[in-house]
Amino acid sequence: MIYVCVPAHNEARTAGLVLWKVRQVFTAFPREYQLLVLDDASTDGTGDVLASYAKVLPMSVVTHRERQGYARSLEELLRLALRQSDRPKRDCVVTLHADFVHPPEGMDEMVKRIEAGADLVVAELVEQRGAAPRGLRWARLWMPRLLRVPGVKDPLSGFVALRLIVLRQALRPDGAPLLTTDGWCANAELVARLAGHARRVDTVPVAARYDLAQRPPRVPPWRRLLAAWRARPIIRGARTSGASLLLLASVLRAQGGADTARTDSIRHDPTSPIGAIAPPPAPLSRPAVPFPVGERLVYGARFGPFSVGGATMEVAGIDTLRGTETVHFVFHVSGGALWYHLDQTLQSWVGRDDFQSRRYWNETDEKGKHWARKFEIFPDSGFYREAGPDTTAPTVADPLDDAAFLYWIRTVPLEIGERYEFARYFRPERNPVIVEVLGKEKVNVAGRKWSAIVVRPRIPHGGGIFAERADARMWLSDDDRRIMLALQSKFSFGQVTLKLKEYADSAAGRP
Repeated sequence: MIYVCVPAHNEARTAGLVLWKVRQVFTAFPREYQLLVLDDASTDGTGDVLASYAKVLPMSVVTHRERQGYARSLEELLRLALRQSDRPKRDCVVTLHADFVHPPEGMDEMVKRIEAGADLVVAELVEQRGAAPRGLRWARLWMPRLLRVPGVKDPLSGFVALRLIVLRQALRPDGAPLLTTDGWCANAELVARLAGHARRVDTVPVAARYDLAQRPPRVPPWRRLLAAWRARPIIRGARTSGASLLLLASVLRAQGGADTARTDSIRHDPTSPIGAIAPPPAPLSRPAVPFPVGERLVYGARFGPFSVGGATMEVAGIDTLRGTETVHFVFHVSGGALWYHLDQTLQSWVGRDDFQSRRYWNETDEKGKHWARKFEIFPDSGFYREAGPDTTAPTVADPLDDAAFLYWIRTVPLEIGERYEFARYFRPERNPVIVEVLGKEKVNVAGRKWSAIVVRPRIPHGGGIFAERADARMWLSDDDRRIMLALQSKFSFGQVTLKLKEYADSAAGRP
């Protein structure tokens, strides 16, 4: 399904023509499509025009009684498309203006790029037809230089196609707004926020049809430039700071995710193993949970020369949960820069003798918003429950949660050149996790040189730091402790690295 999202305010002269052109595109380029149009408190008869076209087109109309602005209208349509889709990995959205400056004829090429594997396609204005005011031309020339998005020369057009799974990954789990700017700046902010989650970003050239425009610009050019100047830190933060500070959290969210949307049908992508798929690891002679109570790992996160936060992983103690002795893991990440701050604590309780998750908590404060998710996992009965939604869902035979997985991988007997597939994450639809063992290296962290095993973890059907495009690398100490020494991953803006700063191994006892 292709959802065409059209926000409109006082566009009675052109809205009908735009909608009819969309119909012509999909008549010549047959695809299943749905028009989602929002009338943002128009006073010129736009609502009547939309109502007449809704009778003959596959179209839904949303109406605001009070004007809420372009950014809020666009975001409302995007969220509506995501709610309606039952296959976000396949379905896509095209955003289109109702003023006819962007001719809908370019949509077929954009959709073809999505079908060919792109996750985000941006229409770049490379030609102007008709006379535009001089001030508007200058604003259109300079604003892309103020609001830069890597890989995109013109993020301002607002004419984009995107795969819905990318939108779902970009939305905040606490429901906070995706777009905090408006107008042309909101277009750049949308591209910046989506690009960090897209495996591939493409661009297509289009012409701006000012000769077909039926009204003058609503915002003076000088105000557009002033808004762009003020929006620079927001756009920069959307493409760098947020992704950098969430790096450690992404390690865990990539597999667990914070979304509650329906799971898309899984399509297995081809992989390129460096060796044959290894059989399941043989049972270990050491205890199921070999980590000492009191073990504490402290990490620093850096983007280039900048420190953007830190994290700790700790074996906090031994508890009894529903009659089973469990080991309590605690993961805490905190950081901040510019407008962004994150403070997150993940807690995991796993069986001391079987290394199966029994309880998992995620508590997060992000930009002043607080949210929490708490799961009770019942491996013996084969299901898990989440507090609040009162949901019960099946789980796998030997479940692991987000935090527990980082500890469990340290117990696996990894062989150089082997490729392993694990289906132990407690939410079955997120499996498998693939781990390739690349080789051995020397690394300098925590004040000394270590011998390390280099592995490549990846989630073919997931996003975040372990997505295919991220090409993540993890360094584990080549000894019986298998400490995570470093983690490296690629984002659209560059490479982020985590390095161990401190390691404490208490002699208080082992679980």
